[in-house]
Amino acid sequence: MRYEEFTIEGRNAVLEAFRSGKTIDKLFIQDGCHDGPVNTIVREAKKGDTIVNYVSKERLDNMSKTGKHQGVIAFAAAYEYATVEQILDSAKEKNEKPFIFILDNIEDPHNLGAIIRTANLAGAHGVIVPKRRAAGLTATVARTSAGALNYTPVAKVTNIAATIEELKKEGMWFVCADMGGETMYNLDLTGAIGLVIGNEGEGVSRLVKEKCDFTASIPMKGDIDSLNASVAAGVLAYEIVRQKMSLNCNN
Repeated sequence: MRYEEFTIEGRNAVLEAFRSGKTIDKLFIQDGCHDGPVNTIVREAKKGDTIVNYVSKERLDNMSKTGKHQGVIAFAAAYEYATVEQILDSAKEKNEKPFIFILDNIEDPHNLGAIIRTANLAGAHGVIVPKRRAAGLTATVARTSAGALNYTPVAKVTNIAATIEELKKEGMWFVCADMGGETMYNLDLTGAIGLVIGNEGEGVSRLVKEKCDFTASIPMKGDIDSLNASVAAGVLAYEIVRQKMSLNCNN
């Protein structure tokens, strides 16, 4: 399957992309550009809650593929985002308790794609990512997911911590990966659960960790102290799968 990701350059092209309803992951505008056309683009971006990044002309020049960016470059998603409500509806349609991956600032598109693939295979109902400091649904993510992006909805939210609070009202519990947490085998990871995986270098942020009900550590015997984010997600996801299967067998 061939995936396309779109880099849109130039004021008219970017404005038309917004007005046509295309999902824009990121918008970059040259510092100091505040004329009429640019202000119109910014208004359209705010309607879709798109993050606007003001950067130097040099950075735009480096990002540009055409050399004709006119101070504006947009990156459109290769796939449409879902909503959190659609993810919850997916669980209801299957008559299953929600199982959701929450990704706290995963910036590597290969890691994001691999985690989406794992989420699909582990039976998760969807993945939630933040709007800032996170990889978007690019062609690289689609390819790395090995097709899972066609089946696993991904929602983009403004605030991960606030989203966790809202999902708790739906009866969900949340566990985050943390080296200082309780060994995952000692935790009850059944029921309606959200698995929180943190940034590749910094882990789960303090505010998000405080919203979680449990912190889970993965036993490690080697000479280094951490796993790749996508690998950690896989290990913890399949401990959740194991516990759910064991619970079903015992009932």
